[in-house]
Amino acid sequence: MGWAAGRRRIVAAVAAVGVAAAAGVIAYRVLAPAEVSTPAGDDYPARSMPDPGVTGRLPVAPLIVDGRLRVYAAPRQVYADQPVDSRSRRTPYWSFRRWPASLDAVVASGTTVVSRWSDGQLVAIEARTGRVAWRAAGPEPAAERVARRTGTALVWRPSGLTVSRTADGRHVVVSSGDGAVQAVDLADGGQLWRAAVRSGCREPVGAGSGGRLLTVDDCDGPAVVEFRDTATGVVTARWRPPDAGDELTAALLGCRPDGDGCAALRTARPGDGPAQGWLLGPADPVQVPSLDGPGTELVDGTAVSLVDGVLIGKAVPGGEERWRAEVGPGRVIAVQPGRVHVLTEANELVTLDPATGARLSGFVLDIGSDGTGWAPGDAYAADGFVVVERLRRPVDRDADDQRYYLTAESLIVAAT
Repeated sequence: MGWAAGRRRIVAAVAAVGVAAAAGVIAYRVLAPAEVSTPAGDDYPARSMPDPGVTGRLPVAPLIVDGRLRVYAAPRQVYADQPVDSRSRRTPYWSFRRWPASLDAVVASGTTVVSRWSDGQLVAIEARTGRVAWRAAGPEPAAERVARRTGTALVWRPSGLTVSRTADGRHVVVSSGDGAVQAVDLADGGQLWRAAVRSGCREPVGAGSGGRLLTVDDCDGPAVVEFRDTATGVVTARWRPPDAGDELTAALLGCRPDGDGCAALRTARPGDGPAQGWLLGPADPVQVPSLDGPGTELVDGTAVSLVDGVLIGKAVPGGEERWRAEVGPGRVIAVQPGRVHVLTEANELVTLDPATGARLSGFVLDIGSDGTGWAPGDAYAADGFVVVERLRRPVDRDADDQRYYLTAESLIVAAT
């Protein structure tokens, strides 16, 4: 009896060790760092060129890449679908997933999609094939990214990650984060330079024209705008607007859809201080009063602003009025090369030519039974398309996502 009982205890112990080992293997497979890359299985799609009008609605914000793909961000995944004018989100054309890192930002230039992750890793994907083109280590983000369900903060406002172009035309990817800013070549991910910076007192603004990066720096005394050469990483100038206070906010204007080559800057004091527009060039910024208004945008060398229902186009830098067009009450919601997009109070999207003010298209942003009783949130424009977040009225910024957004598919997409 004693020998049988002992044998049972031994068998039980061996079984327990086996179970623990199996559980350990399963846990490792589930929790170990991993990447899953699923390249494209279909041919690269043709460019979509639909007639003007609403084309669909989406649950998450897209980047439109090469006029052919929609690229999305998820907590641990970047993926694409097609065609651009599909009425809803489709099965992924390609997908890239990492674990346990989380996705922090996504930018695109040409057919290269670059993602930055919570561990600082940069991963570039060739959009035509979905295959990883290169990887590069970079500074970790200074803080955890906070994004609502649609993910607009990751793809439309990717703070700390930008595409820039050097004075001689080379495209580079710049990432800034905890204690460092770094540039790598967009073509192969090779590091061009890395500079140590102080954390917690520097706010990246983006890429200006002439191969310069802009940062608001308030580390030592009153805030200044710092200009850094994209090719070398050398700080070439530090500038403050006349009569600026100790604090300063800055936003770039006249940027390409990928965020590169921004032509102007608007600065303001926090709160209700007046905004001032500045044209960027190789020297200090030059004040341009026609860019002062907080709702004014710059596109194709024209400053456009909506005043009492009339859209006005003025030459930059001269300020001469070029044209005016009656569109009704609303606001300029987005611009892109060759197009100015106004969203009226009735949620009609009106698109005009920035060179002449001629009306290119106009239609109500409505689809299915959703109606037009919503408030606009973030907006994005590229390759002739416009995407707008639809928020539930009255807008409650502190509400959860279910209350904050109009529907589960809260983004409406239109061709203009």
